Amino acid sequence: MSEETMNNTAVDHEYGADEIQILEGLEAVRKRPGMYIGTTASRGLHHLVYEIVDNSVDEALAGFCDTIEVTINEGNSVTVVDNGRGIPVGINHKAGIPAVEVVFTILHAGGKFGGGGYKVSGGLHGVGASVVNALSDWLEVEICQDGKVYQQRYERGHVCYPLKEIGTCDKEKTGTKVTFQPDKTIFTETTVFEFDVLKRRLREMAFLTKGLRIILKDDRKEEENLTDVENRQIGELLKRAEEDQKETAENTIPVEKKPKVMEFYYEGGIKQFVAYLNKSKTPLYENILYFEGEKNNVYVEVAFQHNDSYNESVFSFVNNINTPEGGTHLVGFRNAITKTFNDYARNAKLLKDSEPNLSGEDIREGLTAIVSVKIEDPQFEGQTKQKLGNSEARGAVDSIVSEQLTYFLEMNPVVAKSICEKSILAQRAREAARKARDLTRRKTALEGLSLPGKLADCSDRDPKNCEIYIVEGDSAGGSAKTARSRATQAILPLRGKILNVEKARLDKIYANAEIKAMITAFGTGIHDDFDITKLRYDKIILMTDADVDGAHISTLLLTFIYRFMPDLIKEGHVYLAKPPLYKLEKNKKVWYAYSYEELDRILQEVGRDQNNKIQRYKGLGEMDADQLWETTMDPERRILLRVNYDKEMETELDLTFTTLMGDKVEPRREFIEENAKFVKNLDIT
Repeated sequence: MSEETMNNTAVDHEYGADEIQILEGLEAVRKRPGMYIGTTASRGLHHLVYEIVDNSVDEALAGFCDTIEVTINEGNSVTVVDNGRGIPVGINHKAGIPAVEVVFTILHAGGKFGGGGYKVSGGLHGVGASVVNALSDWLEVEICQDGKVYQQRYERGHVCYPLKEIGTCDKEKTGTKVTFQPDKTIFTETTVFEFDVLKRRLREMAFLTKGLRIILKDDRKEEENLTDVENRQIGELLKRAEEDQKETAENTIPVEKKPKVMEFYYEGGIKQFVAYLNKSKTPLYENILYFEGEKNNVYVEVAFQHNDSYNESVFSFVNNINTPEGGTHLVGFRNAITKTFNDYARNAKLLKDSEPNLSGEDIREGLTAIVSVKIEDPQFEGQTKQKLGNSEARGAVDSIVSEQLTYFLEMNPVVAKSICEKSILAQRAREAARKARDLTRRKTALEGLSLPGKLADCSDRDPKNCEIYIVEGDSAGGSAKTARSRATQAILPLRGKILNVEKARLDKIYANAEIKAMITAFGTGIHDDFDITKLRYDKIILMTDADVDGAHISTLLLTFIYRFMPDLIKEGHVYLAKPPLYKLEKNKKVWYAYSYEELDRILQEVGRDQNNKIQRYKGLGEMDADQLWETTMDPERRILLRVNYDKEMETELDLTFTTLMGDKVEPRREFIEENAKFVKNLDIT
């Protein structure tokens, strides 16, 4: 900024001491909610529930709570009740107000800062309850202590009345009840809680806290479970049904349903968690190995079991907080199993003296594991709590797992041998994969290996400007190559369905021509060689037919990317194209519809005349280049669906891919039966 510009700015608006704003109380949270809960979309909405439940789980971890009940009420408020000690109601002498009021109205206040209230805890560094209060239209808290029931209400973070006694209870009864209504002015996208989203997270909490019972109830009427768009669509369908046949409409009006109730209780804790994650796989041995212990004030729990798949599914937690980027506790676990299995294989002569050691990757092939530590003062790298940094956690996990695993292997030689033999096969496949991988690495022009011959690359060399369409079939590929913007859009047509990587080892994956073409085109490498800085395209767009086969191909592609290039999804580089389902022509005018509902709305506007010409697109190849550009590839008009990654649902996401793409039929059938009601625009023709 030039001196002249600076002087002019000063004249226009004086920047003085009074311009520095002080946001008091919880105003900062309401002003910048994303800083505290990440987003005000659906994920942030559900995070409010987790924060209140986390406080109850902390009571369970401290040994004072064994039951938590979560209820979605009519009107989409939520109630969380626990039988813990109850938030203290006495006066906090430093603040001069009851302790419960401190917890709900002052940031960074609570019993989790070394004062002896909790040895270990999760949550948002003590800001959870106050943040939920700040972002709620209203919140009420009731506490049972010493035979009395206390209550206080807040509205948008402000106290409505002083803490008061509202009744009596059994002297032995203690606990806290919190009910809150999210503020629609904050959560403008949705305030509808999804039962299945809460179910997945609460199940995980119960797995990680053995002996804790968590009950989830849904007391809403059916229509309160739906978004505004879904309610509007149902209304339109009912209106049409009423016009056709009044009796039909009366029979299809949503009626009050029985409350949904699910209960989660796992006496086996993370052992049952591993069994749950392996339910769509075939275990290599019957036992689920479980080790626990405490060292250097770190309590360690580890459970694992190998299966006959080729993918590693290891999940780590600290004080029940998922750490998707791992950290010192995960390093300790990996070191322990790598050293212990190599020592056993050498001593048992399963590895010859001339053979190299098994790598950690070899040993972890087909491994499903949970690594959970409880630590008094966890130090996370970054604000998102995705990676643990405490050095003592590494030593504690390494020591406990090494000692107990060594003893287990000596006492269970059949299991030990089966794991080692699978690892040795993985080692050989890895060496074959290395040779195949060397052939797929993109080389410079001097080294003589060019991009795949079927790739129509773009001319712009700045990856930020470029995108690649992965297209199903040569016919659609031809249309796409003609339609594209040659400067910024690359086209890679695939021949048929790619290999299902869920059922294949790395050497088979590198040998697959279609997968090799994608690896070379993307430029990043895969698996341990992955380097996102070498990505050649900012957007990777999967463009398949809008039918069942097209959906299957998209799922195969997503499975490959998720298993071997997950950072492409995490960094927001993967998209699904959304081609139209219908073309409507009338009086030389053309409309495109991307769903049956959209077609119906267009017909309502233009009239349902006999001379309407409606074409149902069965595949991309039915569109000429101009139509494909106009509807699906033009950046100004197209619809792209970004594939998102929710770290809070990491274990469920892994299980979903295994269920859909694995060998077992029964879990897949159960998944389809449970989720079929959410499918829209299903076309099985």
